[in-house]
Amino acid sequence: MSDEKKKRGTEELPLLQKVVSLCKRRGFVFQSSEIYGGLKSAYDYGPLGAELKRNVMQEWWRSMVHEREDVVGLDASIIMSPKVWEASGHVSGFSDPLVDCKLCKARFRADKAPQVPKGSEVTYRREGKTLKAVADRGYVCPECGGVELSEERAFNLMFKTNLGPIESPDSTVYLRPETAQAMFVNFLNVQQTYRLKVPFGIAQQGKSFRNEITVEHFIFRSCEFEQMEMEFFCEPEESDKWLEYWKNERFEWYVRLGAKRENLRLRAHEKDELAHYARGCYDVEYLYPWGWDELEGIANRTDYDLRKHQEASGKKLTYFDPNRPNPETGKPGVHFLPYVIEPAAGATRATLMFLLDAYHEEPPSEARAEGRVVLRLHPRLAPIKVAVLPLVKKDEWLQGKSREIVKEFWKSSVNAFYDEKDAIGRRYARQDEAGTPFCITIDGETRENDTVTIRTRDDMRQERIKVEEAVDVVLRKMRE
Repeated sequence: MSDEKKKRGTEELPLLQKVVSLCKRRGFVFQSSEIYGGLKSAYDYGPLGAELKRNVMQEWWRSMVHEREDVVGLDASIIMSPKVWEASGHVSGFSDPLVDCKLCKARFRADKAPQVPKGSEVTYRREGKTLKAVADRGYVCPECGGVELSEERAFNLMFKTNLGPIESPDSTVYLRPETAQAMFVNFLNVQQTYRLKVPFGIAQQGKSFRNEITVEHFIFRSCEFEQMEMEFFCEPEESDKWLEYWKNERFEWYVRLGAKRENLRLRAHEKDELAHYARGCYDVEYLYPWGWDELEGIANRTDYDLRKHQEASGKKLTYFDPNRPNPETGKPGVHFLPYVIEPAAGATRATLMFLLDAYHEEPPSEARAEGRVVLRLHPRLAPIKVAVLPLVKKDEWLQGKSREIVKEFWKSSVNAFYDEKDAIGRRYARQDEAGTPFCITIDGETRENDTVTIRTRDDMRQERIKVEEAVDVVLRKMRE
């Protein structure tokens, strides 16, 4: 059995476990501070992971900002005035119900615990014994199934720190739990400096921080994560139309980047789960290995945020429309607070989704003695676009020609990778696992007629092309 096959293993493992193993093996994601035993909920993105996440975020920015006339970008400070979070309600209301199990000492969110009918009899294990008890909460401990639970208490999810040399209540600031609020408080700054007319959007990407009680499913839920959010300001009576538009647009974005349509769905929030500020909300959900779960939310936030910041700051945040009829005078010209449609996606969740959706195992066949693991990432998302491989390691001419080709790709901003170690089959296998869509092999025939072999990842087809055409061929195939 080859080393590659030993590493992959042949046993049937859950998909998430396979992807986590691949991420460590190929340098996508590592446990943070691993040499010190790791830090729960913290992850480091390795060479391939950093490129993949960056590509996901670049594709979002391209489609949301660069390819539209009605959306512009913002890059705001992570640390903002604490008054922002007081006005938005995060200081007083951004909390989860925290519960401790008195039996196994597990700590968990009450709203995420296994639900059972109140007053029903439940069975659980403790110290090797099977016990029965009556559930009076409507939920049980997710670890041991017990019902001996502490009282629920509110746990604020924001990380506190201090700004300045002296720790005091007056110096308290917070790491932002979302990127959205900076777009609301900068609404007029952006609108006036860029002379924007409603409807228009402000987009932002960046890190957010939530002191989650429960972290789970690898990078799906962690305390430090990256968001891709856009606030689309529109006339109140047009908000339902724009909510419909953005929910469909955001769903199709994932499909255009290769996500399987059958693994995605749009789910409308029921009235009892809507946020207090929301008039309507849809989730783009993905069929993760643990079931359907949120990938992105698209909400009609009404004028809640602008109104709250206007009241708290004493500064007008209204938009003036010279053509909109004034309801009091009937004449053109009125100040009003726009409604906001918010598509809010997680870059880290999207990265995990694309990894899971692209993971594919192929069993051994007559044409291929060994099976293979391949990441069928969309070429625009793939960390490495093309690997350039000299067939023989010790041939200086092949090595030199290969490096020349790599540099030509770099000149065209195509991330190319040079690899000369191991047999060509093993090198192909490594690139398949890394999601590299194309491999170019330089061999003896290259010396004779200036042609190379290009291999396509998904179907493993090979064809000869001219060296001078290599960059154009790869760029064309990336657009297909």
